Amino acid sequence: MNPTDIRCVVPSRLAAGEPFSIKVKLLGPVRKIDSSGNFCDRKPALRSQFNLNVSRKIQYHDNCLPEWKGRLAVDSGAALAGPKHIEFDGIRQGVFPGDVRPIKCFDGFTINSPGFHFIRLIDEVSGIESWSNPIHVTAETPDYRIYWGDPHWQTFFSDGIRCPEELYAFARDEGFLDFGAISDHMEAVTDRQWDYFQTVTNDYNMPGRFATLIGQEWTNHNRAVGAPGHRNIYYRGNGGPPLRSNDPDCDTLAKLWHKLDSLQDIEAIAIPHHSANVTMGVDWEQGWNRQYEKAVEIHSVWGSSEKHRDDGNPMPIGALKGEIRGRHVIDALKKGYQLSFVGGGDIHDGRPGDHLHNESYPPKPDRSWPSGYTAACTTTLSRNAVFDAIKNHQTYATTQSRIYLDVKFRDQNGKQRIEIKTASEDGITETAIVMNGKDIQTLHPDAEKRVIIRDDLTVPMAPGDFCYIRITTEKTNMAWSSPHWK
Repeated sequence: MNPTDIRCVVPSRLAAGEPFSIKVKLLGPVRKIDSSGNFCDRKPALRSQFNLNVSRKIQYHDNCLPEWKGRLAVDSGAALAGPKHIEFDGIRQGVFPGDVRPIKCFDGFTINSPGFHFIRLIDEVSGIESWSNPIHVTAETPDYRIYWGDPHWQTFFSDGIRCPEELYAFARDEGFLDFGAISDHMEAVTDRQWDYFQTVTNDYNMPGRFATLIGQEWTNHNRAVGAPGHRNIYYRGNGGPPLRSNDPDCDTLAKLWHKLDSLQDIEAIAIPHHSANVTMGVDWEQGWNRQYEKAVEIHSVWGSSEKHRDDGNPMPIGALKGEIRGRHVIDALKKGYQLSFVGGGDIHDGRPGDHLHNESYPPKPDRSWPSGYTAACTTTLSRNAVFDAIKNHQTYATTQSRIYLDVKFRDQNGKQRIEIKTASEDGITETAIVMNGKDIQTLHPDAEKRVIIRDDLTVPMAPGDFCYIRITTEKTNMAWSSPHWK
């Protein structure tokens, strides 16, 4: 069977001559993987007893070829040094014992000239070809790296599928993520299960390779207490207490904040998400906690909560009665809530970093959008570095695409000068400058659609104003820089 597509992932920022790897996965028809397994099958595995959630009708699917051997041509022009072909031999491939699917990491590459570069892989038999995400190469060591993650997954312990070990392994080895976190609904999780969650999360934390955060979801859309909405709570270190909205001492936002205030030597971040939803959204009138609420999840499989569909949102929330005005991200920003942007999956299908569907396959229209990514801009890949990137507003959000986005604001004669570097293998159709919730300027690319570099843009900003950049690609993927505040 020939591949239908090739997934190719490379680092987003490198120094000239710095060695790097290419992560490759060959795709084929989507196939259902039944919920089955032997009592002695060790996890992770493709076949699992946890591949089906009957009540939510969620079935695990795979989109990788079951097996394949052959070679792919590698091309990126004269700047790329390394093998001209990479090979799958049908044996030394896959991600767990006995797995022979064509998933593999190939070493031995360098790029020797600064600028933006893309890697092209070609199956010379079928003619299928694919481009990697953009690499920005600098002459010296980059002042920061971009690490890609999804900090929002559910397991079979609440309302998803697959067990914690399976999700972490998938995120690292098949989703090709740099960091991630299980954030299950704690109302369904016992204290002993929480101990197990934390242990697995710590076991999979491997600085320099894959970083994990201790995460949980406080789930409260109870109208009796004002429907405060959901918050994902992340601890900096190796653990912390469970927080449940069905516990009497933690059933309101005020009690949640009090509980976090009472923790000794444990630092926490709280991230609201799918804020615009009618049923499970966030009531911004209940206030903003400056100490804990550092970011908002602007996009997930629910869709985008940036703004209302009638205001130009191409991915509005459609599930559970859809969206409601007053709860969008721009509504919180207009209130002065200084929230940076992250993207997440909120996936329930067992596939963090490579979402296929939410509650059914094929997806229901307007109900299962691409999952989101968080781009953490930091110097190292570690749990503390990712936590600090979120805490210090050093993130940006995308849909399921590694769009390169570097935005800097500088004071210039009473105005803000904006410097933008952005790139996507999809091709960029639009770059919007958003100030105080309105698109004040829209840039369209010239002949070079994959890369846009501008340093000649200025906007007037008064105290209290906010401004961010939104990118849209030819495949309708999107990216949002975190807001800049005057």
